[in-house]
Amino acid sequence: MFKKLIRFFAVILTLTILFMPNSSIAASSSAVTSTFESKNLSGQDFSGQNLQLAEFTKVKLENANFSNADLRGSVFNAVMAENVNFSGSDLTNALTYVTSFDNADFTDAILREAIMQRSTFNSTKITGADFTEAVLDKPQIIKLCEYADGINSKTGASTRQSLGCP
Repeated sequence: MFKKLIRFFAVILTLTILFMPNSSIAASSSAVTSTFESKNLSGQDFSGQNLQLAEFTKVKLENANFSNADLRGSVFNAVMAENVNFSGSDLTNALTYVTSFDNADFTDAILREAIMQRSTFNSTKITGADFTEAVLDKPQIIKLCEYADGINSKTGASTRQSLGCP
């Protein structure tokens, strides 16, 4: 009788585990990353900060300072990043979409494998920037190649070569 009772409870437990919905706790991206949305962060100092995987959406960042910041895997979506200092920063694997980097400073920045589509770079400083395997719109590459020069101090990559300039 005792063995039958154990088997009965084992079957009930098995059926419960298999067919009852499990409640799960999902981690939102904001739980593991810094998320900045629809804010005015103009003039803010983010220099030297670890902002890996940070998400900036519809943010105003004019005149902000991201010099020497770790922005690997960060996202800039519909951001106004004009006159921003990104010198020496690491934007490896970053994603930027519909973002204005006009008059920004990317001197000696690392932008390896970044996807930067529909983003503009008018009058942007890129001396020593490493764009190896980055994805940019062709008209932006042509514009940047007009004045691309220098070698990145950390990766040793030529700015002209990393952009695929002729």
